[in-house]
Amino acid sequence: MSAVSPLLSLPFMATDRERVDRALRTAVETKDSHLNELASHLIIAGGKRLRPVLSIAAAQVGSESAVSDEVIQGSIACELVHLGSLYHDDVMDESMTRRGVDTVNARWGNLQAILAGDFMLAKASEVSAALGTEVVTLLAQTIGKLCEGQIEELRATYNVSRSIPSYLVSIEGKTASLFATAARIGAIVAGQDRKLIDALTIYGTAYGMVFQIVDDILDVIATDDELGKRAGHDMEEGVYTLPVLLTLSSDSTDAIELRDLLGRPFVGNERDKALQIVRSNSGIASAIETALDYVAIAEVECNKLPASSATTALRTAPRILLESVIR
Repeated sequence: MSAVSPLLSLPFMATDRERVDRALRTAVETKDSHLNELASHLIIAGGKRLRPVLSIAAAQVGSESAVSDEVIQGSIACELVHLGSLYHDDVMDESMTRRGVDTVNARWGNLQAILAGDFMLAKASEVSAALGTEVVTLLAQTIGKLCEGQIEELRATYNVSRSIPSYLVSIEGKTASLFATAARIGAIVAGQDRKLIDALTIYGTAYGMVFQIVDDILDVIATDDELGKRAGHDMEEGVYTLPVLLTLSSDSTDAIELRDLLGRPFVGNERDKALQIVRSNSGIASAIETALDYVAIAEVECNKLPASSATTALRTAPRILLESVIR
């Protein structure tokens, strides 16, 4: 159900993604073969590499040339942070599969998964340190924001009174901040003008907000087969996302029924009932409207960028992403 991002069609992007994968595998190599296996597990499993792609696109704004090796290094620093966070997320969620393979915690246990995640974060810091003080400081700050966003989400678990601002603060920290940093690092390392760096950073935040809202909409509208996991998984875990919160805030008998189903773990067929309520009410359409606000922000920032293939792709990417959930 995911749309093909125009960012993937940029000149050199296919080659650059291969460069990213090679650099990722090199970055996590150690003398310990077992640690190598743990650290490379999700790298080998694949992935869209959206954060490195955004770094590369930001570096290419105003240019039609291939990016430098330093930009590739900056992009993989962001991806290593993302991968490390996935290792930790899978432990917290007790996930058994990711990207079509066993999670590290499922295969080797929680302790090794946590340490492997820590190792990825350490390697991200090592890679970014070679790119200068500004980059490594930015990445360290972003890791802090990821934690802040996740804590905000955990504090609201099973809270049917969770506010929309709480949700937005959480996803800006846990998701959008790393997209913003990916764009900013790509622009910094490529030597972009400071005004362009700031515009690309705001763009990255807006894109990340759209990305997470779309992901949260998919969790309630897609089927188990389309998702590769149980639909409504977030609700099962007590994480009430934007379409759910907007449904709860509506003035309807369905909102009352949904509230009665939530606030605790589901029993029996309550998940199916909750999904039916969310799917048949206005919460999804309202969540799409919220995402459209962030699409507009991204497009405004792109108007500040010089003409190039990268600029065109960046401008169209958020709207195309959102269109994947508009039926």
